[in-house]
This record gives sequence, C-alpha cells and structure tokens, in this order.
Amino acid sequence: MGIYKTSHHTSSHNWRSKNCNKGFRKLWDKKKVKKVMFIGLCGGICAGKSTIAQYLVEHHGFTHLYLRPEQGNKSSAHITNGVSTEESENVEENSIALRQKSKPQSQSRYTFTSTTDLLDFVTKRWRERWVTTNIYTESILDALLRRPFFILVSVDAPVSIRWKRFQARPNTPSTPITLEDFLLRSDQHLYDPEHGLQSLISRATIRLLNTSSDLAHLYATLGKLDLTNEDRLRPSWDQYFMQLASLAAQRSNCMKRRVGCVLVREKRVISTGYNGTPRGLLNCGEGGCSRCNEGQGSGVGLGTCLCLHAEENALLEAGRERVRENAILYCDTCPCLTCSIKIVQVGISEVVYSQGYSMDAETAAVFGQAGIKLRQFIPPANGLIHLEKQSLY
Repeated sequence: MGIYKTSHHTSSHNWRSKNCNKGFRKLWDKKKVKKVMFIGLCGGICAGKSTIAQYLVEHHGFTHLYLRPEQGNKSSAHITNGVSTEESENVEENSIALRQKSKPQSQSRYTFTSTTDLLDFVTKRWRERWVTTNIYTESILDALLRRPFFILVSVDAPVSIRWKRFQARPNTPSTPITLEDFLLRSDQHLYDPEHGLQSLISRATIRLLNTSSDLAHLYATLGKLDLTNEDRLRPSWDQYFMQLASLAAQRSNCMKRRVGCVLVREKRVISTGYNGTPRGLLNCGEGGCSRCNEGQGSGVGLGTCLCLHAEENALLEAGRERVRENAILYCDTCPCLTCSIKIVQVGISEVVYSQGYSMDAETAAVFGQAGIKLRQFIPPANGLIHLEKQSLY
C-alpha cells in the first residue's frame, strides 16, 4: 500500500505538473501571439511614405494594402501637367522596386475599392500586420480610426528635398514639370480647401520629418524609433496610469506648475491628486497663495506656501488603510523631498515618475533607505520626430 500511495502521489504530481506546464505554455503562447497592427501613412509628395511602407514590409512583415480613390475625388484629380496624386504614388512605388532591384509586389489581391472592404479584410486577419499610403479624405481616416489597431503616421520633408526626390524618380511624366509646377501641385495636394491632406496630417499620432538622402540610414533610424511598438495602440499599465496622472494635472490651480498624481494598487486606482490650494481657499492662480503669486524661485519660501502637492492630495484622499502593500504612486514629476518622506510613512512600495525635478538625488536617497523602488517612465516617442536627430546608439 505504501508503494501504491507513493506511486499515486507521484502520478498525481506528474499530472498536475503536466497541466501546469500546459497552462504556462498557453500563457507563453498568448504573449507571443502577434496582434493586428494597421499603419496608415500620409504626407506630402515625395516625403517618403512609400519608402517607409516598404521598410515595414521588408523588416517587420507588414503587407501593403491599396485603396483606390473614389471617382471624382479632387485629391487624386489632375493638378498640373496631367499628373495625378495617385500616379505620383505609383511612380514612387516603382522607384522603390527599381532601387531594391525587385519586381513590384502584386497588388491585385490587396487592392480595395472601398474602406469598408479593406477594414473587413484586415479585421478577419487579426494576427497580421498591414500598411497603406492611400488615405485621401477625412472620411476614410475617420473609418480607419474606429479600429483600435489603426495608427496614423504622417511623413514630411522640406520642399527643396522633395523636389530633388521628384526629379530623381524614374518613369517621370513625358511632359517636364518645372519647380513652379511642382510647388503649385504640392500646395494643392496639402492645402486644397476641400481635399488637401493637411487636415489629415494634423491628426497623426506620429509626425516624421524625413530629410534623409540615404536609404540605409533612414531604415536604421526607423528601427531605432520602433514604429511597431504596440504601446502606441493600447498603452501599457505604466503609460495608462501616467496619462491619468497627466490628466489630473490639468485640474491644478497652482500658478507655478501643473503636477498630477495617481495612487494605484493591484492595477486599480485608489485615488488621484493635483497641486493647488486646499478646498475652501481661493485658488492659487487667482491670488490664493502669496508665495506662488510673488514668483519666488524654486525651493524659496516653501514654509509660507499654501499649495498642497499632488502627492499629498492623493495620499490624503486614500488614507493609510487603503494604501496597504504593493501600492504604486504615479506622478508626472519626481516627488520633492517633503513629499518623499510622507510617501515613505504611508507605505508606498514603488514610485514611478515622468519628469525630473530639482531634488531627484535627495528623493532617491530617501527612497533607497526606505526600500522604495523609484524609476522613471519614458513612453514611446510620439508627436513630431526628426529622423535625422534619432540616435542610433
């Protein structure tokens, strides 16, 4: 019986181990599953849209999708000397193929006549990655933006550089285009009151300034930028809570600076706070704090300041009993020395900040002694990005 019990225990243990391993494998496989990502590229003529699309195809496994412009759409109508925007983009795609010494990708399977058909196609293939340069109107963009896996990236370059690129294209129109013609065409492409693309460019999450003349260097800078970072589609927990802290900062009534804070435990918000005068007092920005209103320098006259700091507000709102273990404090500015002492006393386990402050070293020393983890969060780069300024090391 003893042997039987041992054997049964071992068998049971092995069964549990196998099932645990299966569970871990499922979790691991879940982490490795690719999520659909659809990047839309828009911008000026010869800004580099198709080149960047080709980079995504070659280096990140994207597939280029094509959307035919609707009939009568002036954005693809003839502008100058019989050359259309659509033809211009086709020339750029052909020039890329020649540079790469390869045949252009077959477009028939990936060409669509409506945005609805294109989105249906992409949605059903949710483990694949897609890119398009054919965003002609705001109605097309509005439809694409409804999908949480879509992100708009604009590409631009100085007009002098775009003109040189245009001149260097193969398969240029039989009728020569002068610089003046190109400028008129470029202006209409971007600033036409009804169909100009500037309104689309202004809505881009990432705005790339592409002045590169070397394809290898452009590809290297794009690799450093990490366009395929999925945190841009769905923010990580750090980014999510830091954005909440930044939103809280918008409620600040302090005239010196805006600071927001979020207190979190087990990925749930316990409290929020922002800096400013206490309830019942006149707002700082309306004359409620003489120290701030007099414009004294950083660290001067703090004993007379009536403004509560964002961290203090969040801690007071939460209370010691709600904080408990493993609470994390997110603040868009590194806490000052005074706040750091209170953070230690309440029992915060970790502090995450975005921007530095004048007392970072002192704060880090206090947290180090108390065993509190302090780290800076840097989100993926968005907004205007000059690719030539991207560090490659």
